[in-house]
Amino acid sequence: QVQLVESGGGLVQAGGSLRLSCTASESIFSFNAMGWYRQAPGKQRDLVAAITSGGSINYVDSVKDRFTISRDNAKNTINLQMNSLKPEDTAVYYCSAERGIVFYWGQGTQVTVSS
Repeated sequence: QVQLVESGGGLVQAGGSLRLSCTASESIFSFNAMGWYRQAPGKQRDLVAAITSGGSINYVDSVKDRFTISRDNAKNTINLQMNSLKPEDTAVYYCSAERGIVFYWGQGTQVTVSS
């Protein structure tokens, strides 16, 4: 069974930075894509950023120029560097890995941005 283990969430003031990491139990190249989703209380889970096995990257408009997704192939890890954080970025962030019609999820990590 695929395992995704996240780390790096926490509490930060608006304008601050956090770095999330997600380590997979398998080679990240075994997935078509990996990414980060977030879910705020009472809202649906939405895509934040994703990277394909071929290296293509996309971001939701609200985080462009503030967040950067990257991967460390040797460590089977993807990262999300989050800068200029805003209170509206507050959510539980989930790592995901997609393989065909199957999605795998991490346990989630809380990111709270205070104003």
